[in-house]
This record gives sequence, C-alpha cells and structure tokens, in this order.
Amino acid sequence: MSTGIVMEGGAMRGMFTSGVLDVMMENGIRFDGAVGVSAGAIFGCNLKSRQPGRAIRYNKRFAKDWRYCSLASLILTGDMFGAEFCYEKIPFHYDPFDLETYRQNPMPLYAVMTDVDTGKAVYKELKEGSGIDMLYFKASASMPLAARPVEILGHKYLDGGIADSIPLRFMQKKGYEKNVVVLTQPPGFVKEPAGNMRIIGALLHKYPALAKAMAKRHIMYNKELDHVKKCASEGSVFIIQPAYPLHINHTEHDPEELQRVYDIGRRTMEEELESLKAFIS
Repeated sequence: MSTGIVMEGGAMRGMFTSGVLDVMMENGIRFDGAVGVSAGAIFGCNLKSRQPGRAIRYNKRFAKDWRYCSLASLILTGDMFGAEFCYEKIPFHYDPFDLETYRQNPMPLYAVMTDVDTGKAVYKELKEGSGIDMLYFKASASMPLAARPVEILGHKYLDGGIADSIPLRFMQKKGYEKNVVVLTQPPGFVKEPAGNMRIIGALLHKYPALAKAMAKRHIMYNKELDHVKKCASEGSVFIIQPAYPLHINHTEHDPEELQRVYDIGRRTMEEELESLKAFIS
C-alpha cells in the first residue's frame, strides 16, 4: 500500500511540522508521496531534499532580519516575507537547498495554492525545486493582504490554505491508500468564521471569488478536519498534532519561540515514532 504525507500550513506553527519531519528523517522514515500547504510546503520541501535541521536553522538565523519578514518588507516590496530574500537569497546562497538530492528523490511533492480569480485550489507537482517551482512555493505561502498575488503563466495565486487547508482527499484521489496527516492545531480545534470579512472583502474587491472562499474557509476547514478524523478512526490515516495550542505569532521574530515550537514537534514525533513505524510498515 502506498503511503503519503499531508502537511497543513499555519505560518510559524510550521516550526512544529519542521520538528516532526526532522525526527522522521533522522529515523529513516520515507513516504511514497507528499503534499504541503503554505508553510507545510515551504518547510516540507526539506523532506524531499532530505535536509533535517535546515528549516529551524535558517528561520532562527533570519528571524530578526527585516528582509526575511517585516512591515518594512511589506511596504518596500509588497510582501511581508521578502520574495527575493526568501526564495532566492536563502535557498541558493545563505542556506543552500540540496537540489541534486531533491531531484533524485523519487517521492512526488505537491504544493497547493489558490487561484485568486476562481477561488479554487490548484495542485502542482514540483519536480525541480528551482525556477518556476520557487514561484509555486511562494504562491502557496503568500497570505492575503500580506503579499501580492503571485503571477505564474498567466494565472494569479495566493495561499493554498484558503481553498484546501488539509488536502487529504487530494492524496487519496492520487491513490495513496494510507496517509500521515501533520496538523498544527491541537485535538478539539474548531475553526471559527473570520471576524473581519467585511473589511477583507472590500480590500479584495478585485477578486470576489477569492473573498468568497475566504468567507467560507472555516466551513471547508472543519469539514476537512472531520474527514481526517473519520479516516483515522477507520485506520487509513495517522494523525500527528500538538497536544495543546502552540501560541506562536504568524510572523514570529523571537528565535527562542521558534525553537520552542520546533522542540514540541520533535517531542511529539519521538513519542509517536514506534506507532508511526507500525502504521507505515
């Protein structure tokens, strides 16, 4: 049976996912396919390049660098997370992405993004890890109002979590019969409606379908979460999630906070390691 891994987003809650993935890699756990949404794609790509420790390392190193994430970057470049710095300088100069290993790894990696004109999810397999793939990574993690839509081949995209936050059904349709789902919210979490949709709708008046998708995101998310739990009860899904809320800012600048959430991910995975091995065997 083929086994996939599904990695939801959550901005800097993704440090939890990074800790989980690093323990997996250190223990030789591999998957037949993977899909990541937003931070799940940005940090999850290290699973394909087999670089444990890379995500926490560069996030701590550049946490206070305005070029990485800041209001100044938003004002000067139009993106809270600086596009050139995050998707060119870091992966190809400061903390190099292992492109050779990434390309040789047979595990398909998909990233999810939202088409701003349709409000629908788009899934792309990213085989090269550079060039246009970096644009898709960026699009998957570009939060509305904190980033400009990313234009690729005539289409504009933003954060994949708007349209498909937990793409388990996508992996099941691809034929992955067993799936590990890494969530960044604790058991019992229920997503509430966004409280500022009137303002968001006004700011996104050029993209009514996107605004509509954002207004209904809590409905979509909670239905997907119910599907994950149902599949887990049936034995086809293994859930990894924090036991309690992580309480970390979306744009966290404190390296110690990043380390704290990363360590929670590591401890959680270490506790679940033997159960996970039994599930994927």
